[in-house]
Amino acid sequence: MIIASSIEDLKQALNELRKQQKTIALVPTMGNLHVGHLKLVDTAKKHADCVVVSLFVNPTQFGANEDLDNYPRTLQNDIDKLQALDADILFTPTEEDMYPLGGSNATHVHVPPHLTNILCGASRSNHFDGVTTIVAKLFNIVQANVAVFGEKDFQQLTVIRQMVDDLNIPIEIIGESIVRETNGLAMSSRNGNLTIEQRKLAPLLQQSLLETKQAIQQGATNFENLEQRTREQLNAHGFKTDYISIINSNDLQSAQAGDTSLIILAAAFLGDVRLIDNLMFIVK
Repeated sequence: MIIASSIEDLKQALNELRKQQKTIALVPTMGNLHVGHLKLVDTAKKHADCVVVSLFVNPTQFGANEDLDNYPRTLQNDIDKLQALDADILFTPTEEDMYPLGGSNATHVHVPPHLTNILCGASRSNHFDGVTTIVAKLFNIVQANVAVFGEKDFQQLTVIRQMVDDLNIPIEIIGESIVRETNGLAMSSRNGNLTIEQRKLAPLLQQSLLETKQAIQQGATNFENLEQRTREQLNAHGFKTDYISIINSNDLQSAQAGDTSLIILAAAFLGDVRLIDNLMFIVK
C-alpha cells in the first residue's frame, strides 16, 4: 500500500494508475477505522480496480464546542488495517495541505439549507459546509470514478449526492448499509469514548427506532406524537436527545401520511458522546 502524505505524492501515484487505465474508488474517512469503515473499503474494491482511502480530521466541520482536539487519532493502527485489506493508497494530508490559507479563508461549498439546516445541521452550525467543502476538494484531487460513504450518516450522504448532482461532478456515489455491534449499536469512532455503563445503555437508541418503526407499520400516522414519545423514552433512560425525526427518505422532509419510503433519524448524547443512528423502511 502506498502512503501519500501530500497532494503531490497522491497525484503521482494516481497518474501511474491512470496510465494503466485503472478505475479508482475513493473512501473518505477521518481515521480511527472500525469494521464499518473497512466494509466501505471492501465495497469500494468491488466497484473499481484501485481504492484510495483518505484520512483527514477535517477542522471545518467541527463547531466551536465540539470534540476536534479529542477526536481519536490512531494512524498506525489504521495503516495496519488497510494493509490487511490490500487497499492501494492511503492519503494522509495535513491541514496545511488542504487549507493553505486556513479553513476560514478557504472557498466553501454550500448546499441549500432545506437539506443542511435541519437534523444534525440544526444543532451543528456550518457543519455541512465543512463536509461538502472537504469532500469536493477530495473529489477534485483524486478524480475517482466512484466514492463510497456509510448510510449511518444518512443526511451527510444525501447532502453529498445533492452537491454532486448540482455541480455536475463526474463521480458515482455509493451508499453502504450500517454496520452494528452485536448489541445493535451502530459502529462509530466515538463509541470508544463511552463508559462501561453508557455502553450498556447505548443499544436502546436502535431499540427505540425499531419500536417506532413497528408502530408505523401497524398503522400509526401521528408522526409528531411518535417522535415525542421516543424522545421521552430515551431521555428517561439517561440520554439527552438532540432529535428523533421521521422523514421521507427521498428528500429529508417531514414524513406525511401516505409516504411509503421512510427513515427514522436519531441523534442523542450519552454524557459527552453524540450518537447517531437511523432506520430506513418501506410502508406498504
